[in-house]
Amino acid sequence: MNYKIPIETSARHLHLCREDFETLFGEGKDLTPHKELSQPGQYLAKERLTVIGPKGTFENVGIIGPLRSATQMEISVTDARKLGVPVVIRQSGDIADTPGMTLVGENGSIDVPRGVIVAKRHIHMTPEQAMRMHVKDNEEVFVITKSYHRSLIYANVVVRVDKSFRLAMHVDTDEANAFAGDSEEAYGVILKLFEGDCYNLQM
Repeated sequence: MNYKIPIETSARHLHLCREDFETLFGEGKDLTPHKELSQPGQYLAKERLTVIGPKGTFENVGIIGPLRSATQMEISVTDARKLGVPVVIRQSGDIADTPGMTLVGENGSIDVPRGVIVAKRHIHMTPEQAMRMHVKDNEEVFVITKSYHRSLIYANVVVRVDKSFRLAMHVDTDEANAFAGDSEEAYGVILKLFEGDCYNLQM
């Protein structure tokens, strides 16, 4: 049985640590929830920031709450080129040896030495869903998409398993545009190819 996985587009956004947030918005302040997101406990905040890179600037960039232990920006490959930073594809939270950025908020600005990544495409799911789909945490799988006349197959999609997750695949704006995935009906199914193993196209 194939399980339909909703595919959601993750536009450029920031995650902030408390120290950086208070520097940018004021000591003792906290994020103001604006809109709940699909993953339980996560939300888009009312606060916005300007992000400056070596070659370009993005204004009005959204912040995803709650606050984290380290500041991180998730962008697309196109965004990286506009900012003028190297394209570093990582899982969220893996920010060692990544490009930095300058953040400008209502209370000042800071230079962040690292944290700009292109997030690896991934699927959130619960342990029960992983068991039914015969996959495990951090496994890489193929996903075939269903959309308006531009279906395709994605390789190297990371499975992320946690009991708090809601089933959804996250892709960036470049990836969503590639299969016209701007519809609420967009979904994918996991493919078991090459005798059940995920073939690494980067090798």
